[in-house]
Amino acid sequence: MAEVLSQNEIDALLSALSSGELKPDEISKDEEKQKVKAYDFRSPQKFSKDHLRTLELIYENYSRIISNYLTGQVRSNVKVKIESVQQITYDEFIHSVPNPTILTVFRMPPLNGSILFETNPQFVFQVIDVLLGGNGEGKYKIREFTDIDKNIIRNLNIELIGNMKLAWEDVLEVETEIENLETNPALNQTMAPTEPVALITFSVEMGRNNTFINLCIPYLSIEKVLDKLVVQYWFQENDEGLVNESRDKLKERLHGVDVELTAVLGFTNININDFLKLNIGDVITLDQKSDSAVELCIEDKPYFYGKPGTLGKNLGIQILDIVDKDVEYNE
Repeated sequence: MAEVLSQNEIDALLSALSSGELKPDEISKDEEKQKVKAYDFRSPQKFSKDHLRTLELIYENYSRIISNYLTGQVRSNVKVKIESVQQITYDEFIHSVPNPTILTVFRMPPLNGSILFETNPQFVFQVIDVLLGGNGEGKYKIREFTDIDKNIIRNLNIELIGNMKLAWEDVLEVETEIENLETNPALNQTMAPTEPVALITFSVEMGRNNTFINLCIPYLSIEKVLDKLVVQYWFQENDEGLVNESRDKLKERLHGVDVELTAVLGFTNININDFLKLNIGDVITLDQKSDSAVELCIEDKPYFYGKPGTLGKNLGIQILDIVDKDVEYNE
């Protein structure tokens, strides 16, 4: 919406125009200058603020989930919190992580393509130290990872990545599949250097150390589900049209559900001796008259009163009234 001018500003503007101090062309040029914004075509902004905000909400929940998981694994209080959510290029991400590092490549259907989960070397060495009996409070020198290091952290990352299913369940149901594990980020060529990605950075506070975890989600991975990465999507249940549509679909599905229908003609009590002497053709007297209404039960619960009869060659019941359950329960 354009800015509304006060009466004094309008008078001053008209006075400047009439005196020649200000020309109409200059006004239009000033307005055009204000509307034009610089745009870098080398790094297009494909993630909107709503998309990044939704990812932040999802992974705030994820940070709480893995905080509990890591606390149970290392038997010490671990605090994980989200530090930033931003759009950068894949090349910028690769150059921002150390070498060597643990870069886990995984898939998360129905999202497309590969997603990267980077665990900082300091985090990796601290976790390995604790899991192997250390106190996890030392300073660790950067070195190449051994096969034992890789296997330990791979098993840990499988669980960390698997917990994303819980974080995403309010948006859509996802599955996780680990593809491979890299230690040199420069060798990972899963996407073009200029591909826009959402970089989500977590800080991990474990003991006296503070380390980082990075999650790199390519734009191509979530392109098909962008409509769900809007906060308003989560509250669409309040839309009356959608509610009515959901209700109609529910009714259609209920029409195909099989239920057991039972007509209760009446009750009687007999002793075991009489029961054992029953033969074909014997008559049992019930507590209701032949012209009385019978109860019609659905799944053993009374819902209607009816009158038994025949419909062609088949037995049938004509519904006379509905059982007033509220009255019965109050009585």
